Amino acid sequence: MTATAETLASVSVAALVTAMVSTENNKQEYTLVVGLGITGLSVVRHLKNQNQEVVVVDSREQPPGLDELHKLYPEISVYAGEFDQALFMGASKLIVSPGVSIAEPVIQHAVAQGVEVVGDVELFAQQVTAPVIAITGSNGKSTVTTLVGEMAKAAGLNVAVGGNIGVPVLDLLNSQADLYVLELSSFQLETLHSLQPVSATVLNISPDHMDRYENFEHYTKVKQSIYQNCKVAVINRDDPCVKDMTSGQKFISGFTLGEPAVGDFGLREFDGETWLCKGGKKLIAENALNLGGRHNTANVLAALALGEAANLSIDDMSKALVSFTGLPHRTQWVAEIDGVAWYNDSKGTNVGATLAAIDGLRVENKLILIAGGLAKDADFSALRNAVEDRVRLVVLLGQDAPKIEQSLENIVPVFYAKNMDDAVHIAADLAHVGDSVLLSPACASFDMFQGFAHRGEVFMKAVEDLK
Repeated sequence: MTATAETLASVSVAALVTAMVSTENNKQEYTLVVGLGITGLSVVRHLKNQNQEVVVVDSREQPPGLDELHKLYPEISVYAGEFDQALFMGASKLIVSPGVSIAEPVIQHAVAQGVEVVGDVELFAQQVTAPVIAITGSNGKSTVTTLVGEMAKAAGLNVAVGGNIGVPVLDLLNSQADLYVLELSSFQLETLHSLQPVSATVLNISPDHMDRYENFEHYTKVKQSIYQNCKVAVINRDDPCVKDMTSGQKFISGFTLGEPAVGDFGLREFDGETWLCKGGKKLIAENALNLGGRHNTANVLAALALGEAANLSIDDMSKALVSFTGLPHRTQWVAEIDGVAWYNDSKGTNVGATLAAIDGLRVENKLILIAGGLAKDADFSALRNAVEDRVRLVVLLGQDAPKIEQSLENIVPVFYAKNMDDAVHIAADLAHVGDSVLLSPACASFDMFQGFAHRGEVFMKAVEDLK
């Protein structure tokens, strides 16, 4: 017995579970896909290709991807709205999308009763045969993932890049890849156990998603799990929360913005010029990079360490470095208007990202910061020292703007904007020649925008309109 979404109102969950779990002569099982969207659709395609019986559940009344699911698999039962425990208990396995917390009571009850809970990356890990490079961290994941992918292309490899960025991992399995480069979020790591990366890294750690985790220690522990089963652990020697994560790891490669030890990647001065080095060996001059900000130099060093662990040559990786200009919405130069430089760091959705952007621009007391949005239970007090040292004034917008102002405790002038256009005009009116205006919200965007990319696009249009 199955039901489409249009007929679900007349079909009880108990009846569906009874019909699918058992028949008169044999026992059947179904896999429950929890959460639709892009990831959920990729899971359904993967499971159906294996001829598995699938049921989909989503807490949203109209989940994204529902129309496409109906077109591809009209026979699949979909339950939208409040979760029903019977569906979860009747499943042989739960495939939980990253946007759904495994702390949900219905999921925890199923776990307690012995129901297996995994995610799409775990399904990928169980089937992948080519080497995998795995990348996580609070900030810089997408930049490093994309850069490592470009390095692999420069080496002539057929590389598949995806995960938390771009293509869902299960869709990547269709390619004939020599190497997979995956960005993995903490949400994806929660349900991952079997991946054995050739190299893996936690780029950095700062509080994020505190609305999902018990505390910062819990969040850190989830991130740290990426090192489980990896061949080479790449660690950030400059991050006190990361540098000690790999105790007991046999093979470790490090990166630092200081002078590197033998075998590590870092920076050294030669005749007044800064070079990226491995140990004492010069690799590429920092001024040859087309990336703004010292935090992006750290991202490049991490990419070099990850790539070398996967046997990419320094020469091939260097070719990719000189042509790589970074990703949109990540300390992205937008324009210079009347002597004022404008930067879009809309991807700065947490405090750590905003601190990195402020430090990376290196403009003491000539920076105007535009920030605000949804706080995700963040603690903004860490912004205080950076703002005091480098920021001349702050323009705030969004739902949790008052929380940021409270954390800054009147150390710089603060102005409120009703929307992004207003924020750009306020900043333009108050800017002096030689100033830089940085959009780096330290917050999520969903109170006012469709996502960080939409927020960045609105900002850039407002800046262009100034001309």
